[in-house]
Amino acid sequence: MDQALLRSYFSTIYELPTANGPLRASLDGEIVQDQSLLPELLNRKFAVLTAYNPRSMLIPRRVNDQRHMVLRDLLILGCYRVEPCVGSEAEPEGVWREPAWLVHGMDRDEAISFGRVFRQNTVVFAQNGRPELIITDPTADDIGRTFQGNWRVRA
Repeated sequence: MDQALLRSYFSTIYELPTANGPLRASLDGEIVQDQSLLPELLNRKFAVLTAYNPRSMLIPRRVNDQRHMVLRDLLILGCYRVEPCVGSEAEPEGVWREPAWLVHGMDRDEAISFGRVFRQNTVVFAQNGRPELIITDPTADDIGRTFQGNWRVRA
């Protein structure tokens, strides 16, 4: 995995839905010794999946939107509770924003499978307060290779 791309993935800010409004978090935080200090959502098991821009190829918005809705429909048919979320650049002047789905209770192997089907470089999987960035594209690295992250709650 290209190191610049990996750093970009870790610094991506995810706007995750909660009952108290959006929670902004990234995977580039310090090691958390006491997971109970994290917001409740970050201690649950979930995946963040998208169908946008397969293998980092820019494709027309209409096509991205269609792929994204197919992903949602497949997740719902699989009996998952999904909520919209967004990943964006950490830099304030950044213009990159990519819609994604927060998939509650999804197992790691199934998250990898969805990432492969939709040709994503990586997926985010979290469990017990520990987020992982998992390779799902064989041209990027070995499928299933994991880069452990740490939650960083953003203002």
